[in-house]
Amino acid sequence: MTDLRSLPSVDKLLKTQTSAEIIAKYGRPLVLDALRAVLDEIRAAYTDDNTKPIPPAGTLLVLAGSRLERWTQPTLYPVINATGVILHTNLGRAPLSSATIKAMESVARSYSTLEFDMSNGKRGSRLIHAESVIKRITGAEAAVIVNNNASAVMLVLSALANRRRVVIARSQLIEIGGGFRIPDVMKQSGAKLVEVGTTNKVHLADYESAIAEEPIKLVMLAHRSNFKIIGFTEEPELAEIARVAHTANIPVVDDLGSGTLLDTERFGLIHERTVQESLAAGADIVSFSGDKLLGGPQAGIIVGRADLMAKIKKHPLARAVRADKVALAGITATLMHYLKDEAEREIPIWRMMSTLPKQLKARAEMWAKNIGRGKVIAGESAVGGGSLPSETLPTWLLALDVNKPDKFLAQLRKQNPPVIARTENDLVLLDPRTVLPEQEGALLVALQNTLK
Repeated sequence: MTDLRSLPSVDKLLKTQTSAEIIAKYGRPLVLDALRAVLDEIRAAYTDDNTKPIPPAGTLLVLAGSRLERWTQPTLYPVINATGVILHTNLGRAPLSSATIKAMESVARSYSTLEFDMSNGKRGSRLIHAESVIKRITGAEAAVIVNNNASAVMLVLSALANRRRVVIARSQLIEIGGGFRIPDVMKQSGAKLVEVGTTNKVHLADYESAIAEEPIKLVMLAHRSNFKIIGFTEEPELAEIARVAHTANIPVVDDLGSGTLLDTERFGLIHERTVQESLAAGADIVSFSGDKLLGGPQAGIIVGRADLMAKIKKHPLARAVRADKVALAGITATLMHYLKDEAEREIPIWRMMSTLPKQLKARAEMWAKNIGRGKVIAGESAVGGGSLPSETLPTWLLALDVNKPDKFLAQLRKQNPPVIARTENDLVLLDPRTVLPEQEGALLVALQNTLK
């Protein structure tokens, strides 16, 4: 029978050199918690089986160290995206440009002009940051940045249509990732939903009838970010809807979602309405994301008519959903790439989309040669991230034929940094389009380790 009295005390364990080293790394309070947890675990195990030997002090300290490592392991850390999905929502969407990262780090490391007016030395407004550059790029009269586009939509509706009727096509009453539903957002904002049309067909006359039948405060359009309606379908253009709404002095809100500032057709994709085109077509307010096709950090950007934007900026919710200094610095730096006509060269997602298939093939062939395994096959990359649903780009893939593909993927996820890939037809596929150049060496090491 084992005697629990031989179990070292916490005080005794704390006097060891190993404990001093652990404390230097994790701090005394956390080490105390870990040691007590380990000792409690040993006592519980002894209760179930009193024949078990008491572990020596060294083993107890190792167990405490392992526990401390688990406790302090971050849940948010970098990974290598080899899936070929450019805007992978689960993997954090758009990676940032070097200039954007530098701007965000600079502001985060010091005090800043977040709400300080340098001209008079008094309190300023955070709402000015990035506004001038957004206005110059899009042609909007005013702009404001909030923490994400869901907040942007909620703020717009709350400020402009609380307890008032808002017209939206039934085909745009969407649900996107995370259970985000347009009808629910409209309800929470206080707006009263007025559906027009059917799932597959919406006519201009539907908007005209709704406007004629009852008082309408806004007409809203919502971007179908993650699906397409094809086949027997019809929908009026934004310019037509705006003409009808404006005849009745009703503003039009266009929730673009993805918010591209570049012509996507240049990259072999279908045309996605740009923010500039939306405003030119008659939208009075346009909202979009910062971390989708803009290629910046998470944010919601609202642009549009000055009088409507003034109401939005003054609404109490605007403070609750405002962007912080780091996001504002990042969005500004990202927008500067567009202002200086260097977005395609400097913003990672646009570099990925503009990479030629022959360049991708060369990288995949180099990978295969380096690890001595696999074959290079033609495939497709996806835009993803609630942007350009079902749109793909031609690519070349490294295909690995392994015994247990799912187990192989799990092993890749255990590497440092983890590698996220995909399977198709029992092959493990890795797409060079979404692997950042600076991560390529780590990817090859991870593959070599996993193939051992």
